[in-house]
Amino acid sequence: MKISKRGRIDPFIVMDVMREANALDAAGGDVVHLEVGQPGTPAPKKVRDAAVAALESDRLGYTDALGIPSLRQAIAAHYAGFYGVSVDPAQVVVTTGSSGAFLLAFLSAFDAGDRVALAAPGYPAYRNILSALGVEPVVVETRLEDRFQPTPEVLSRVEGDLDGLIVASPSNPTGTMIDNADMAALTGYCRERGIRFISDEIYHGVTYGHESVCALAHDENAIVINSFSKYFSMTGWRLGWLVIPPDLARSVECLAQNLFISPPTLSQYAACAAFDSHDELQANVASYAANRDILLRELPRVGFDRLAPADGAFYIYADVGALTNDSPEFCRRMLTEAKIAATPGLDFDPYRGNAFVRFSFAGTQEDMTRAIERLADWNGGRR
Repeated sequence: MKISKRGRIDPFIVMDVMREANALDAAGGDVVHLEVGQPGTPAPKKVRDAAVAALESDRLGYTDALGIPSLRQAIAAHYAGFYGVSVDPAQVVVTTGSSGAFLLAFLSAFDAGDRVALAAPGYPAYRNILSALGVEPVVVETRLEDRFQPTPEVLSRVEGDLDGLIVASPSNPTGTMIDNADMAALTGYCRERGIRFISDEIYHGVTYGHESVCALAHDENAIVINSFSKYFSMTGWRLGWLVIPPDLARSVECLAQNLFISPPTLSQYAACAAFDSHDELQANVASYAANRDILLRELPRVGFDRLAPADGAFYIYADVGALTNDSPEFCRRMLTEAKIAATPGLDFDPYRGNAFVRFSFAGTQEDMTRAIERLADWNGGRR
């Protein structure tokens, strides 16, 4: 029987790592989970209360394909209050997680055979979704000197025309950010060449002394993707959003109608309360900051001393080239021998990721302390 070639894409390795770690946990393994970028905190109380109210008072049927009006209006108001950027609620598309937003953005903006640039290291689902859609991911190898972010100079050396560019600030896996001047330069470069600019901003709000720059402040035609999963601590609620330019509005709506019908209804009603929960959410960010401080201070002491700048998000990207040239095997051994789950860099960089590992610090301070203690015993014994 025929099998489509679309599924012949690389796996999302972190999900494989999580599966193995969960199996070890189920067997009594007591694993410290530093593999997945999932907040260790629940959804804000106001969000949970709103969900209960919706369960009791609403039949929770389908909604408009683009989302309920009250949530689209709340998201638009968020841009005005948080960034000073004017967004028409008609530009807001509520999606089934940021994953649904990526799919709608890529399908509406690009055709099979188009070429879209993205940074390595970077989120693997970008290139895997593009590949499944027949769009060519043009992987741009970035440098630590550029904070692992693309620059106009690097893009100018790419052979052939580009139809799109995806950037992420803060980035997964490095946590590095694009400042205001560099965002202006990147959006200007793309605008002059007719390149669609897609900005992944799902870690906005989770930053440490750095200001998040919205691409819409520099290009009103940018496609912006965000999510309730990270800053808003709502991963399992599977809710995200797109801000789209007018020329993509009808295309995105038709795709959303046919692919998803509508985003999760209960999650939409609950998420309306997320924007009134900033005090609780800022307390979460303070907790991540404390975890970050522990790892930045202690990882060099236990043999991991080449770390990317963690400006935002909740990841430490460590160069382990002095310890291994096989990050998947290194992470397998870390899991089985030290009971620490971490993600091999090959998930994020198919060319140089064999020498990198990503640690997530989205969990508890106890998790960070336990991980350092175990790494001291394990890596110290290996050197």
